[in-house]
This record gives sequence, C-alpha cells and structure tokens, in this order.
Amino acid sequence: MELKAFAVNLADSKVFQRLLDKNTQSCGMKSGRVYLEAGKSCGRHNTGENEEMLIFLRGTGTAIIEGSQPFEIGRGKVAYIPPETEHDMKNTGDGPLVYVYCVAPANK
Repeated sequence: MELKAFAVNLADSKVFQRLLDKNTQSCGMKSGRVYLEAGKSCGRHNTGENEEMLIFLRGTGTAIIEGSQPFEIGRGKVAYIPPETEHDMKNTGDGPLVYVYCVAPANK
C-alpha cells in the first residue's frame, strides 16, 4: 500500500465522520469525529491492543475510564486511554459533545 498525505475538512453535522482508515490511509492508525446529543454516551467499549486519544471540540461530559476516577471532559481538553482499557464518554451538557478520536496500535 502506498501512503499519501491528505487533508480532511471536519464536518459540522450530527453524523459520525470517518477521518482516517487504518486499512487504506495509514499504517495502523484510525480516526473519526463523534457527535453525541445531550444525555447520550458513545457506549462502553475496550481499546484492545490499541491506545486512544480523544480531542474535545465542543460540549461537556464525563469520561468513565477503567482504573481511574471519572473526570470532566469538554472543549479544549484531551484524554488518553491506554491499551486494554474499558471506557465510555457521556454527554452531561445541554448541547452536543463533539470530539475526534485517534486510535493506533500500541507498542508495549
């Protein structure tokens, strides 16, 4: 696979937006933009053998990450989730919680 540089415009919509596909656009990283309505969550899931970084663009919420106390998330914050870690992001605000996730294979 030949990798090429590219740029993507972030959508300003309520739908999920894939930003980077690990199978066709990178050596293993994947990324997307998530839009959560007020009161919703992304759903509890596990990072598996990957590490994950979340970059919050809009809204407020709570990060529930295995092995740590829940903490506040929102615009201007970044969260890191280690490999093999259960986690969930919950929108606790009145408006949408919007963030970008970046997932990459962990070199342990």
